Amino acid sequence: MIFEHEIPSKSKLYFGVCARVKREIENSCAETLMENGYEEIVTPIFSYHQHSSFEDERPLLHLNDEHNHVVTLRADSTADVVRIVTKRIGRTTESKKWFYIQPVVSFPTKEQYQVGAEVLDGSFEEVVNTAARMVKKLELEALLQISNMRIPLLLNERYGIDLELLHDTNIEAILQLDIPWISKLVQIHRPKDLEDLSGIPEDIQAELMAIKEAIAKIDYEAMIVAPLYYAKMRYYGSLTFRMFHENELLVRGGVYSIDEVNAAGFALYTDECINQKMKSL
Repeated sequence: MIFEHEIPSKSKLYFGVCARVKREIENSCAETLMENGYEEIVTPIFSYHQHSSFEDERPLLHLNDEHNHVVTLRADSTADVVRIVTKRIGRTTESKKWFYIQPVVSFPTKEQYQVGAEVLDGSFEEVVNTAARMVKKLELEALLQISNMRIPLLLNERYGIDLELLHDTNIEAILQLDIPWISKLVQIHRPKDLEDLSGIPEDIQAELMAIKEAIAKIDYEAMIVAPLYYAKMRYYGSLTFRMFHENELLVRGGVYSIDEVNAAGFALYTDECINQKMKSL
């Protein structure tokens, strides 16, 4: 039996103070983004093309339009923003900086509210600094983690390290590998650890230097480096960042390529930010 007051699992309900905090977060982020030259976009909740962004379509909620064409509910905003800006409205605007405040939904009934930003031909440090300004203005506690997806991919392709070890952060197993320089790579945690890269192969050094060069242009104090961090992401294949507090992920982003369009962007996860703000009230 489903009672009248019940809502589906992982769907969202905001009321009272929580609803006010949500609106304040969204308004603050919108102001910061507009001050930094972003234009707002609201993409359709129905899409003919979402499936092309997902190798596994199981998270997608499928429907049919009046002509029986398959449509899906919006499960990702990034690909739609890039596709719409470049293929539909590109002739009517010169803006390359866009932001959105909208939820995504996935199977079976999960809603996730986001404040997202995408910059066509944008740089990594630009989007990190923008995200950091938003977090500072919201007075949130967050640790900034800088990573480079090229490093774990190189470790797998050229040095035979199983990606599952990296995905699970199995440091003990990684250190047991017969790779003399791996312990030095494991010990890189702070920006100053990037000063001495001697002994590390040149291909890995080049990707660590990309992190170092980006960090020099980022204005944020609480920062760590995670060269072994690996996550299966649809777009991000090089520099990435996360901002988190304790066990809650607040922001994630990086540089990416979609349909041969190079861009940089991030998403701020509204509900996790609400949780932190509510604890301080």
